Amino acid sequence: MKKILAPLAIALMASVSSSFATDCATEVTTISKGKLTVAAYDYPPFTSVSSDQKISGIDPSIIEKAAKENCLEIVPLVMDPAATIQAVIAGKADVAIGSWNRTEKRSKVLGISAPTYLDPMGIFSKDGVDTIEGIVGKNVGTVQGYLWVPELQKLLGSQLKLYPTAVALAQDLEAGRIDVGVDAYNYGVYVQKTSGGYKGISIKLAKQDERVQASITPPQAGVLYTKGNESLGKALDASISKQHDDIVKALEEVGFDKKVGDVGDPRLTK
Repeated sequence: MKKILAPLAIALMASVSSSFATDCATEVTTISKGKLTVAAYDYPPFTSVSSDQKISGIDPSIIEKAAKENCLEIVPLVMDPAATIQAVIAGKADVAIGSWNRTEKRSKVLGISAPTYLDPMGIFSKDGVDTIEGIVGKNVGTVQGYLWVPELQKLLGSQLKLYPTAVALAQDLEAGRIDVGVDAYNYGVYVQKTSGGYKGISIKLAKQDERVQASITPPQAGVLYTKGNESLGKALDASISKQHDDIVKALEEVGFDKKVGDVGDPRLTK
């Protein structure tokens, strides 16, 4: 699924470190022995960088727990979103975080951890529509690049309008120029809660409908890591499995439906 960023500035982070007992040892292979180099960018609530250069959020919490379990000290690298992936591929970082989807394309050049949470399709409207059938016959807008676009085009035809950004879609939705918006649920809920976006708009998880596969099997997010590093991959998977309940709780605390944490079996999005 295409990643749409909230209008928040990319911040710089000085450093985040974790201390361990001097006798702590790890069997996980990393770029720098005893350290886990983490490529990250500012994408709240998944990865946030504060004004005093502290990192927080859902993904950092997952990584910090995994690092502690494996006696690794976190070394952060804050950069542009696309650069985080390249940093891992180039061997400059061990992992990349920031709600990256588990896709077949990425799996060819990266290791991908067990799923952490979902990146589901949302239906945005003033009257609380939550089904695909409920948007048929209405003027609908969505953002270019999402997995559901081709199927919605087939289903809705000329009644579907494509937008270059989520902001442009939101403006037309709030102004009543379209009846319904289809966008990323996580993005919309967070923007509505933290910056007053989508005023008067109800944001619902799309109920399953065979006509739009993204409503049935939404993309799963995961931690990206150096391809072929089996020791790191196994450590991440084991930690994420143990953290499941904590991850669901963190999702609920930022306002997401707990279903966002119902990842199911691991799968890769085409």
